[in-house]
Amino acid sequence: GGCIFTWWVLKASLAKPYPQCGQHIFTSFCQMTDLLYTEKDLVTSLKDYIRAEEDKLEQVKKWAEKLDVLSATATQDPEGFLGHPVNAFKLMKRLNTEWGELESLVLKDMSDGFISNLTIQRQYFPNDDDQTGAAKALMRLQDTYRLDTHTISSGELPGDPMTVEDCFELGKIAYSDADYYHTELWMEQALKQLDGGEESTVDMVTILDYLSYSIYQQGELERALDYTKRLLKLDSAHQRANGNLKYFEYQLAKQNKVEAEEGQKEKEKREREKREASDKKGRPADYLPERRKYEQLCRGEGIKMTPRRQSRMFCRYSDNNHHPLYVLGPVKQEDEWDRPRIIRYHDILSNSEIEKVKELAKPRLRRATISNPITGVLETAHYRISKSAWLTSYEDPVVDKINQRIEDITGLNVKTAEELQVANYGVGGQYEPHFDFGRKDEPDAFKELGTGNRIATWLIYMSDVPSGGATVFTDVGAAVWPKKGSAVFWYNLFASGEGDYSTRHAACPVLVGNKWVSNKWMHERGQEFRRRCTLNESE
Repeated sequence: GGCIFTWWVLKASLAKPYPQCGQHIFTSFCQMTDLLYTEKDLVTSLKDYIRAEEDKLEQVKKWAEKLDVLSATATQDPEGFLGHPVNAFKLMKRLNTEWGELESLVLKDMSDGFISNLTIQRQYFPNDDDQTGAAKALMRLQDTYRLDTHTISSGELPGDPMTVEDCFELGKIAYSDADYYHTELWMEQALKQLDGGEESTVDMVTILDYLSYSIYQQGELERALDYTKRLLKLDSAHQRANGNLKYFEYQLAKQNKVEAEEGQKEKEKREREKREASDKKGRPADYLPERRKYEQLCRGEGIKMTPRRQSRMFCRYSDNNHHPLYVLGPVKQEDEWDRPRIIRYHDILSNSEIEKVKELAKPRLRRATISNPITGVLETAHYRISKSAWLTSYEDPVVDKINQRIEDITGLNVKTAEELQVANYGVGGQYEPHFDFGRKDEPDAFKELGTGNRIATWLIYMSDVPSGGATVFTDVGAAVWPKKGSAVFWYNLFASGEGDYSTRHAACPVLVGNKWVSNKWMHERGQEFRRRCTLNESE
């Protein structure tokens, strides 16, 4: 639901243009936006090349038509034609000079400008890692939001429909990762589209080859055999399929023989095992034990707020204990969760401030890093798909103003905080469940900063996200949805200094839209008299 505020303090909202941003292209929409303009420029260059080729062909065509008429006339009476001295001279001239000029015209390469532009732009093109990353992101969205392949391929999501080649490429990338579940899904979709009459450069035999093997790898011998037989009807000499046919038939006969010989109890046990295997069929097991819970919350399911607890949560105008800046213009505050306490502050940044922050961050966006729990060194991680930049308070008054605003509203000292981190999420952009604070088994997590642990997190949403992109707290079943210009705040540590493990959270994959956020992590040093310690570990 959210809160409705009557607000009477006006804020300027002046959007400004921003420059281009600056490896791992798929991890940020910022750089992908630049690629759209690159491609547009290349299309213009390609059209110029086509026009130049057409002009050249037009000249050749006119020359051919003129000579066609001339030679037809001349060959009717060659002696009479050449009896005219001008005609004899022009024949010598044409063959000695003009045909040479025509040869030069035909040999002239009109593609120089286009190829030169393409060569320059290619340095900014995505590579194989980017294509694989984008494909895996699409499959991650498919799993998280329970989308079937047809919904994605048909263009029911905003975007262009996918071709047979597109579906086949996704299946191949899954296959190269031994992810036979997604291989089957996307090869089946490619096959459906081929069966539906779509033209393609990918032949059905190749798709059936991948499909039968991926199904076999998931333990479904009969279906694998059916697809292999279909393949052999199209190409009876296919060596691998013929080998697979014999192997599948042998395995199936062996399986049927065992089933025929076993007693009733063994049959029941086998049927039970088959059902269990069928239930387990699907995505391969991964490293994240709370995957199911995380994805549920991302879909807006499994949120654990009871009506009784909800009734104790309010919206209010807050002046932060009569802070001089907020007595006449209090901030709009909304309770998002009670344990841990998560507060949203509305209208924290104006549009013009957001655009300035993005403008400053774009040229410096780099693949987002995490702190290695063993070494404390910052490094990239496959479970964090975004790009980030750090902004210091002295480089622009807007950053300084934002930092001061955070201090005024939270009452915490930001002088010992980390710099403002700006992040932009790419295709299926996400950050899987994690803690912001350093745990006891990570003694060196923030040692190099010398300011203690991360006491609190301030997260600003700098864009609305049409679908997906929620911040979810997996331990407590909470979900907070992006709202442009608002910020959410929570303490990572209890007042005792102990870590609050209920603050484990994640950024859900962005399904549709472009997600920009900025973070401010406040540290323990400097808060001694602003948030006093207690002896109770859980307070």
